[in-house]
Amino acid sequence: MNRKLSNNELNRLSVNEFKNSNKRPVVVVLDNVRSLNNVGSVFRTADAFLIEEIVLCGVTGTPPNKEIEKTALGATQTVAWKHSASTLEAVNELQNQSYKVYAVEQAENSIMLNEFANGDEKLALVFGNEVYGVEQDVVDACDGVIEIPQQGTKHSLNIAVSVGIVLWELLRLRSGNQSG
Repeated sequence: MNRKLSNNELNRLSVNEFKNSNKRPVVVVLDNVRSLNNVGSVFRTADAFLIEEIVLCGVTGTPPNKEIEKTALGATQTVAWKHSASTLEAVNELQNQSYKVYAVEQAENSIMLNEFANGDEKLALVFGNEVYGVEQDVVDACDGVIEIPQQGTKHSLNIAVSVGIVLWELLRLRSGNQSG
């Protein structure tokens, strides 16, 4: 039998414990993401994987916002975040802080996610708008492009789903746990 664990058995960190814990050297950058539900979901995923920070760019909504909180479930209180008026400026700032910045996009010469070897370098991952993806000038400024392999007819994933897939795979590879 597989008994579900109770909330008390999950060893959840308190807000203070989370803020004082060692974070993974990964920054998630949202390039003009319009859906506040997607923004909230990204916060929740960033909390789950102990991500260092989220950079909300352009028209991307920012906390406090009740629509973001619906899906963030309090993660806006734990995950560090900041707003940048320009995604391009955010990318340049991260590169100046020794982050390797990758757009997550479908592009020529992209690296398939399952073939990406990132070692232990500090990473920043740029995820784009729900309709247009990552802006071309931002893609051009990045150190590379990571693509999620897809075989279906749509070749389009929800931004929050993409964040979850990419973070899981990169952190799985970093931990050396090839079995998932």
